[in-house]
Amino acid sequence: MNKPLPVDADRLRARFPSLTDEDMDAYAAVTRRVLADPRSRGRVMAEMMAAAQRAREYEAAGDSLPEEEALALRYLSAIGKMQG
Repeated sequence: MNKPLPVDADRLRARFPSLTDEDMDAYAAVTRRVLADPRSRGRVMAEMMAAAQRAREYEAAGDSLPEEEALALRYLSAIGKMQG
């Protein structure tokens, strides 16, 4: 069973209507990873940010994105929509 998110997905969608299903899937997947083990939250988030940076580098080079990097980039896109 998936752990609940800190903020209900329907509430997020209502507040940020530009969020897509893909955005929400990425947000949920990464958020659950980060919250899974309180002792490793910082490390997991640092790994996600590094993966997002690699994703940007892959895109700049015209390369396809590995799965983990693609997830990290989708997560950052979702967070950007929630902050902007």
